[in-house]
Amino acid sequence: MTDTSSSRAERFKLGKALRRKTPREAHAHLKVPLSRNAVAILAESDPDRVPELVPERYARMSANPFAFLRGAAAVMATDLAAQPMAGLPVQAGGDSHLMNFGAFVTPENNILFDVNDFDETLPGVDFTVDLKRLAASVAVAALGSDLSRKEARSLAAATVGSYRLHMTKLAKLSPLEIWHSRIDLEQEIGRIGNGDLRRKLSVVIAKARGEGLSKDDNFPHLVSGDTPRIIDKPPTIFHLDPKADAKHRLGVDRVFAAYRKSLNPAVLRLLDRFTLKDVAFKAVGVGSVGTFCCIGLFMTGDDEPLFLQIKQAQASVLERLGGKLGYKGNQGRRVVQGQQMMQAASDFFLGATQDDDTGRQFYIRTLKNRRLGGISELSEGEALSDYAQLCGRTLARAHARSGDPTGIAGYMGRSEALDDAIASFAMAYADQTILDHAALLKAKAPAKTGKKKSTTKKAKAA
Repeated sequence: MTDTSSSRAERFKLGKALRRKTPREAHAHLKVPLSRNAVAILAESDPDRVPELVPERYARMSANPFAFLRGAAAVMATDLAAQPMAGLPVQAGGDSHLMNFGAFVTPENNILFDVNDFDETLPGVDFTVDLKRLAASVAVAALGSDLSRKEARSLAAATVGSYRLHMTKLAKLSPLEIWHSRIDLEQEIGRIGNGDLRRKLSVVIAKARGEGLSKDDNFPHLVSGDTPRIIDKPPTIFHLDPKADAKHRLGVDRVFAAYRKSLNPAVLRLLDRFTLKDVAFKAVGVGSVGTFCCIGLFMTGDDEPLFLQIKQAQASVLERLGGKLGYKGNQGRRVVQGQQMMQAASDFFLGATQDDDTGRQFYIRTLKNRRLGGISELSEGEALSDYAQLCGRTLARAHARSGDPTGIAGYMGRSEALDDAIASFAMAYADQTILDHAALLKAKAPAKTGKKKSTTKKAKAA
């Protein structure tokens, strides 16, 4: 790690000197042990999930290679442990694929684009870990959109290039300027070449501007009845049985009491304007399916809603990278700290808690509003390049808050050497992801018809 007490010029040279230990070209190669089994790695977390939702997790991951990649953060972390590192640590997101970026309306009514998921965040991780996962997701998405291998590789390289150029720009700023920098979505529209994507983003922004923070699109979709109650939509949304076993139980009063202790007095005063009306289990995402996730519906006396999400936090998959990486204490607090470190404007209600009865640890945040939750779904076809580069710039801004942007800029340099190397890695990892996805389909395929017939004959004979 470079010494941040040194001048920018000195830190740039130190970052550049790290190339002697790990040449930029070394990042081009993918090293995967022959004994590595992606399906087995995924299965390691099955016992800690809600049993009925484990098949749902695999069903979602089976949809296509990109869905597999989304749910396979543990697999990629295992693979990245064998790859070269630059030696420049940051607060890593840990799961920085294309779908884990999004747009947010801040309390000041600014519309920002930022990193969106922090379940796997961990400090002290080499910056290339997040960057390689992002580039690999671009390659997988491009191939899944029927682009040629040349086009997919070019998009991955452009994504790394956007990260590199923005990091170089940030390296010239003071620490305070870096900390307060942000990716303003309205300003970013001018940098997007694809007209269709520009128009769609403009509509999203105009709608957010018109409605502001006064409405919550989740409310009509998740609640029904004269007495507000979350709608059951099994198997992904359902009410918990207070008499159920530990895998299906949440100590609501204990969890929210502990959560309140994590909030500052100003946020607590605001939360006290609302009353908890209902709590239900709600499965989310791809990789998170089966972990314990709930939503709480809070209401004012005038029926104004607030949804809070209670999401289980487990040890980060980045601990698989080895070394001294790890986190001691409440894993929910790890997620909270990581989000506050990386995001330009974190959720007002973000806090950590635990359920002492079950031993689970959680973080709580505002449930994402549907209105701005689908930006990443707009990145189809030729718009993928613009969107991927936006994600690259955003990741650079997030890393610059905790790492040394000057040292990172020195290591990456002004040429496209690192862009090209990680693009080669991304294509190799896309190929590996396709193989791993096929292995999952094979492992989860139903029994052959012949076996079913023999079972039926035995049953009839009995």
